Amino acid sequence: MGLLRSRAMSVALARRRTSPTQTGVRYGPVVVASIAFALPIFWLLVTSLKKQSEYGSALFPSVLQWANYELAVELADFGHFATNSLVLSTAYAALAVLVSALVGYGFARHSAPGRGKLFMLVIATWMVPNLVLFVPQFVLFARIGLTNTYWPWILWGLSGSPFAIFLFRQFFASFPRELDDAAEVDGAGPLRIFLQIYMPNAGPAIAASAIFMFLWVWGDWLYPALLLHQDNTTLAVRMANAYVDPHGNPMQTVTMAGVALYVLPLIAFFAFAQRFIVRGIVTTGIKG
Repeated sequence: MGLLRSRAMSVALARRRTSPTQTGVRYGPVVVASIAFALPIFWLLVTSLKKQSEYGSALFPSVLQWANYELAVELADFGHFATNSLVLSTAYAALAVLVSALVGYGFARHSAPGRGKLFMLVIATWMVPNLVLFVPQFVLFARIGLTNTYWPWILWGLSGSPFAIFLFRQFFASFPRELDDAAEVDGAGPLRIFLQIYMPNAGPAIAASAIFMFLWVWGDWLYPALLLHQDNTTLAVRMANAYVDPHGNPMQTVTMAGVALYVLPLIAFFAFAQRFIVRGIVTTGIKG
């Protein structure tokens, strides 16, 4: 205890001796980077509170225009299309996480001929751009009548995600083999072991993969624009052409208000869950 106390006092004294120059060198780049990243958000919020006539001419609004937010909600039918985005994102994320966890569990805990080569094939598909795969998928969906429905996202969710499979495989590989042996002695099969032992202890990996899967669908514009009708499309597609005046001119300040409403919940959600993301990604590197 005495050694630890003296060590703690030495560290405290060393911190006190740190000069202002050293502190500036240490934290200056972090402060500059934080300001640089915060400027676009600041500009977005300030612009959303301006009059349309002040856009591009005034740095700050003369009078805060909170009505821009009301107009953004009204013009885009925010509640209806936000519900569409929420349902689609949640369904895809839930299916992709469950399927990817099952596949990752198989790669991590079960031996089979060609397992390593098959896993490398899964990782290789991660490197293929999504747009390259989307062209034949779109032709297939159109021929079997799945356009203007949510079925493409359901099928994508059921096929899993190479990123999430890699995440779960690395995470499950760090579990001690004794857990499987003890469960098998008690008569548990592979599926029961997965559901009762692995999934309850995979919180960080589940949270990290679910957040990425959810954000991918919530923030996507291209696939809903190509696959869905105007009535059942997502909020991102609706907002792209909702904010115009009766003459067809864009309403930039109202658009910024809509973007703020669209993005701020995601920022708050990400800030709340970032510790799970970091823990999940870091933990997956424990064992190869």
